[in-house]
Amino acid sequence: MRAHFLRAILVAAFLSVFSAYGQVKKPVGAQFREIVIVTQPKAIVWIDGVRFGRTGADGRMVVKTISSGPHTLRLRADGFKDKTQTITAAQKGEVSVTLITTTDEAELAYQEAERLIGADREKAAAEYRRAIAARPTYADAYLGLARVTSEAGDLDAAEKAIAALRKLKPGHAEASAIEGRIHKDNGDEAKAIASFKRAITEGKGYQPEAYTGLGLLYKDKAEGLAGSGDTETESAHYAEAAKNLKIALKQLSGAPDAVVIYQLLGLTYERQKKYPEAIAIYEEFLRLFPETPEATSVRSFIVQLKKDMNER
Repeated sequence: MRAHFLRAILVAAFLSVFSAYGQVKKPVGAQFREIVIVTQPKAIVWIDGVRFGRTGADGRMVVKTISSGPHTLRLRADGFKDKTQTITAAQKGEVSVTLITTTDEAELAYQEAERLIGADREKAAAEYRRAIAARPTYADAYLGLARVTSEAGDLDAAEKAIAALRKLKPGHAEASAIEGRIHKDNGDEAKAIASFKRAITEGKGYQPEAYTGLGLLYKDKAEGLAGSGDTETESAHYAEAAKNLKIALKQLSGAPDAVVIYQLLGLTYERQKKYPEAIAIYEEFLRLFPETPEATSVRSFIVQLKKDMNER
């Protein structure tokens, strides 16, 4: 049941977790500070490129997991220009950001595509293409098109969007991460691993989507060997999965996207029979996400693991 539950949420989570470029550069367990972002209602908030959600109807969002050091804040609201600014190392409390309205055809088409992703992928793809037609150098539109077409199973269209983006911006880390997912979906593990590793290199070591991709790939490889008798290779694959998921988690710590990865890493530790490590990960999850729907299940995981450890 545990594995089935995680697998059921995994596909949707992996498609949505990395919907914007950038990476969090803070370690798990860092000392956090709190900021309150004040801007337009329902604005999307990214910190260091990781999506934290939307502001409320009052235009406010409280973020309690800002680590020490400077960070990059990016905001987008429908009908307004994107804005990026720095959160300084000393800044805390309210961070007010004024957004400016836009009439730019490409930007408005891109925003429409983003709104349509969950409802109609075909229409979303058409809007991304309209944004590209209006602004042929619109990198985010190419990335959006690659994502939505890959999620729809049109991998050829996704690869073409990535190729077009690479002509504009060679060495684009997120493009390589998406490419790795495409290769993984095609069953080409060697190419997927190469693309994920290239994304990490291009991102100068910070590319949580690629680390997650590697973690899931090796986890799948390990699960495929279950019962085969090749326990040494199975164990090595689980160790590689845990290593990459742990790095991804460090780069996403505090963001809502980390919810699924915490559970995947905990499950991977369980498969390795590293029960203390699994419990530690689940307990850290509960410290960061005590009110999530998954918290009840995670608490039950801890109870069961402690029981299993006492019975051994």
